[in-house]
Amino acid sequence: MASQGAVIGAGPCGLAQLHAFEEARRAGAEVPQIACFEQQSDWGGLWNYTWRTGLDEHGDPVHGSMYRYLWSNGPKECLEFADYTFDEHFGQPIPSFPPREVLYDYITGRAKTNNVRQFIQFNTAVRWISYDEKAGKFAVTVQTRDDGQTRTEEFDKVIVATGHFSTPNMPSFEGFDQFPGRIMHSHDFRDAQEFAGKRLLVIGSSYSAEDIALQSKKYGAHSVTVSYRTQPMGFPWPAGIDEVPLLSKVDGSTAHFADGTARDVDAIVLCTGYQHSFRFISDELRLRTANVLYPGNLYKGVFWLGNPDLMYLGMQDQYYTFTMFDTQAWYARDYVLGRISLPSHEEMAAEPDLAALARGDGRRHRALARPAGRVRGAVRRDRLPGQLPGGPP
Repeated sequence: MASQGAVIGAGPCGLAQLHAFEEARRAGAEVPQIACFEQQSDWGGLWNYTWRTGLDEHGDPVHGSMYRYLWSNGPKECLEFADYTFDEHFGQPIPSFPPREVLYDYITGRAKTNNVRQFIQFNTAVRWISYDEKAGKFAVTVQTRDDGQTRTEEFDKVIVATGHFSTPNMPSFEGFDQFPGRIMHSHDFRDAQEFAGKRLLVIGSSYSAEDIALQSKKYGAHSVTVSYRTQPMGFPWPAGIDEVPLLSKVDGSTAHFADGTARDVDAIVLCTGYQHSFRFISDELRLRTANVLYPGNLYKGVFWLGNPDLMYLGMQDQYYTFTMFDTQAWYARDYVLGRISLPSHEEMAAEPDLAALARGDGRRHRALARPAGRVRGAVRRDRLPGQLPGGPP
């Protein structure tokens, strides 16, 4: 088979895709030549922990949002690979809420079973992807970061598996420019001990806010104030953590909130989410979406409507992460191998229920994605790993 495919990224999505192709090859299928480009020096995506923040050693934005003392706050039973169990990997049962090192070992463990590492070009950043209508090929320009050399290769199919929890959403508030302490996004959070003895303000009311508030207090923060935009999380927080309405402004070290209250703080962490960012993809191919259950312009959540030979994996507001990645990867593989065909562009664009979801707002999508039975008044563990780093046990 002469066609070639490119997989962009060797995190959980990219590894799922490589695994899917190898499973087909092992079963006797003729699989095209596949190249996987990974910007980092090792595989694992977000699960490849680094102490670095800001820029990496090559001057690129740091991909990872993982922090040192992360534990899964979703049960491993809900994200276990269908063809590779935790018991099989570890040789014995393990607890339902493992630390990050255990999940990293599990994710990469399956990848080692069929040697997909051979297809990955590490320290190789994709700088540009475009499509040549005349040639019917994607032009993928990559840079080997160790020597700075660039080259362009042609591919029939491109699968984008770079994730969407690496480019922070960074709001600004009045007075930030004069705040004497540190202001950071949760993307750069690495060690809660940094805030020992400090009065911490956390802005946000979702998973990262919950995780960082609890962990910072656990590791010695003097107090933690959680500022919410729409409604409080409403947990029975440990002493020293409380919730207030949204920050309105900062005056020196004093934070003022929408309910008229104020308090002094030493540091601010923005737990305000992430942006889907694909600056390396040409305009007509680039996915633009908020973090929603069903992004628009993706047929079955995978195939780019403008050119279904371009596929995106894991772009949804995710809960059951690794299992979803596998499902998408197997489906994309079968399209690449010619086992399935897609309907016309008009039929894909007109898919009624999914189109309706794509037109809804982000809050509706998140509500539809949430599992039923969320319990208020108890610390949640309903967010599964692979979406955003979780919190302490």
